[in-house]
Amino acid sequence: MKLFTIHQSEQLIKNGSTGYGQDHIPVVKLFLPGTNCTWLLTELNPEYTSHAFGLCDLGTGFPELGSVDLEELQSIRVAGIFQVEKDLFFKAKYPISVYARAASHHEAIIEDETILAKFVRK
Repeated sequence: MKLFTIHQSEQLIKNGSTGYGQDHIPVVKLFLPGTNCTWLLTELNPEYTSHAFGLCDLGTGFPELGSVDLEELQSIRVAGIFQVEKDLFFKAKYPISVYARAASHHEAIIEDETILAKFVRK
C-alpha cells in the first residue's frame, strides 16, 4: 500500500521545504494494525523523501516529535500479515504542537477534538 496520495506527498514536501520541524498541521496519520503504534506526519525531507517528521507513538506511553524512516516503516510486519497503513478518514484540525501536548499529557496520540481544544495555546 502506498503511504501517501500524490496530494499528501506534495503537501508533506512543501512543509519540509519551509524548514524541518515547523508547527504544521499533520497531513497524514499512519498506524500499525494490531498495535498501538501511530504516526502523525507533517513533513518530508525534500532531499530524502523517505525521511519524515511528525508525532510518533510506539504505544509505550511516551509519544514524541521526531523523524521516522518510511522505508523502515514499510518493512514492518505484524504476524506476517499486517503492515503500516494510512488512516483514510484522518483530517487534522490543529498544528502538531497541539497533538504533541495532548499526547504528552495522555501518554498516547489523542484525536478527540474536545480534548485537543484544551491544549490550544491562547
